[in-house]
Amino acid sequence: MRPNTSPVALRQARQHLLDSGQCPSGLVDERLARSWSRSMAAGLLPTGRPQAIDHPSSGTLRQVLASNPELLAHSRPVMEYLFEQVRHSQSVVVLADRRGMLMHTLGDPYFVDKAERVALTSGASWHEAHRGTNAIGTALAEACAVEVHAGEHFLERNNFLTCAASPILSAAGELLGILDISGDYRHGHAHTLGLVSTAARMIENRLLAATCKRNIRLHLHSAPEGIGSVAEGIVAVSADGWIVGANRVALAQLGLHAGDVGATLLERVLDVRLDDLLSHHKRRPQQPQALRTLQGALLFAQVQMDAAWVATPTRPTAAATAAPQQDALAQLDTGDARWRAAADKARRVVGKPIAVLVQGESGVGKEVFARALHASGPRRDAPFVAINCAAIPEHLIESELFGHVAGAFTGARKEGHLGRLREAHGGTLFLDEIGDMPLALQTRLLRVLQERSVTPVGASKAVPVDFALVCATHNQLMQAAEQGRFRQDLYYRINGLTVQLPALRERSDFVALLQRLLADLATEQGLGFEVQVAPDLLARLAAYPWPGNLRQLANVLRTACAMLAEGEDTLGWEHMPDDLVQALTAVPAGPRSDAAAGTGVDGLPASLSLQQLSQAAIDQALQAARGNMSQAARQLGISRQTLYRKLKMPVA
Repeated sequence: MRPNTSPVALRQARQHLLDSGQCPSGLVDERLARSWSRSMAAGLLPTGRPQAIDHPSSGTLRQVLASNPELLAHSRPVMEYLFEQVRHSQSVVVLADRRGMLMHTLGDPYFVDKAERVALTSGASWHEAHRGTNAIGTALAEACAVEVHAGEHFLERNNFLTCAASPILSAAGELLGILDISGDYRHGHAHTLGLVSTAARMIENRLLAATCKRNIRLHLHSAPEGIGSVAEGIVAVSADGWIVGANRVALAQLGLHAGDVGATLLERVLDVRLDDLLSHHKRRPQQPQALRTLQGALLFAQVQMDAAWVATPTRPTAAATAAPQQDALAQLDTGDARWRAAADKARRVVGKPIAVLVQGESGVGKEVFARALHASGPRRDAPFVAINCAAIPEHLIESELFGHVAGAFTGARKEGHLGRLREAHGGTLFLDEIGDMPLALQTRLLRVLQERSVTPVGASKAVPVDFALVCATHNQLMQAAEQGRFRQDLYYRINGLTVQLPALRERSDFVALLQRLLADLATEQGLGFEVQVAPDLLARLAAYPWPGNLRQLANVLRTACAMLAEGEDTLGWEHMPDDLVQALTAVPAGPRSDAAAGTGVDGLPASLSLQQLSQAAIDQALQAARGNMSQAARQLGISRQTLYRKLKMPVA
């Protein structure tokens, strides 16, 4: 079914079919010959009209749409992306159900009229029995991606079309529908079939992630950098080790067929036990594991589990017994990869004599992170003492930190003061905004850290202290040290391990964070019910840059919950403060993880166009690669030149 089949060969084959009832071999592609034969058997004639099924009842179309909500939800953003790619080529992007009925179309205005004249619109059937050979119907019949160009269509009235279609399969390998691009044959492009096939894969991957939330997902590729790209294989595994879902790439990687899904143990295709996979994931969740298939092929694998799986009670008892209880850091983890990486690093040094420096914008939750780190370590039952170095008056900070003896200075407490450093003895000392500490106090603090003892104001004898040290700042301390505003020796003393917490606008788990905050606020305010957010408002909240980060979001939600009237359980625009409403409506709903209309690829909202999703994916990859273009390109599964082209930058 090649678009370069000569018109002469097509005419000869068609005439032979009409004369003898059989399509001759050698003149046209075998799939095209089979399709023409099926069309003849359905009672169609090349010069005739299609079966009279162009306009089914509106009730029938509604029933079809209601039967395919997930397919529609996860296909629409991909279709928007496809339409952007072919917008100026007089084409229409089409989604059909498993019987060939068109459910959703996006068309070039210049092509819509032509398309409607041949019923290339929602509600029409393009099954082969009704329309003869066409990309949608033939892809259904052949169960593979096909392209039908111009005169290859069985009905001559469709010869002005060039069409490329690919099946969309479920995680179990069942045919769900067809994705198609149809356009004027004069504007056909050689890469259209590849484009539509790749888009169908994206839809399949989105559906697999959405329908297998209560399963473990294994992401596979022959190179670790390929994990997360559209070329990765994805396998859904049940808690007892059975493969219950897979995309087409994974089936090929593992040498399986769709019929093997649900009837094959993971251990029968990979040389690894599920318990070992999960154990590695708990130790190093971001590091792909090198595995081999039973045929010896090398694959890299990364485990992913949704919160829904964690809550599933059907996991093996042995695994549940062996699994360590979630620590306080894990309980804060709502899915953002950068936040999780910071937590994993910090967790490795907790309980060791290594100071931790937490960096991040104001309001990102540095103190919350520090408290969770303290609660995750061996000092959890000892004090956690937090000091905001920017909030204590400079003339009091020395006595506040180091304490003082009775009568040490005018206004001193009669009974003296222990001091915050000594209060932290045995536990954790958290110095917030340490970059704002006066230089003179920095010198004294350095001495305390070196000598592990404190000399209170007015005292002549030092008192030993033992505490874990966690500091936090929104400043660039290294730059401040180079400029003489912060002691370099103190910087190196407190910088045993530096972790960077992402700003709220950079996180991929916005909705999960919002839902956790709402749950906490519902408890705090004694609401007694689960608070929801209206979808249109949620999309705007997800797109807003949140300059105040989590602190700002929590304050907004706290006030909004207080504004709920009796009987209300959903936050809407009327519950938002006026200044925020103005700010939200000024910014279009943009890319953000798992937003209002459903979760899509990498946690992005299914309601967004794929062009926005693509840009968001590029931004995330560049952030994760710290600006390294080659590394970001590998993560995205594209070439470095393609990445530069998408960014419209000159190749370096």
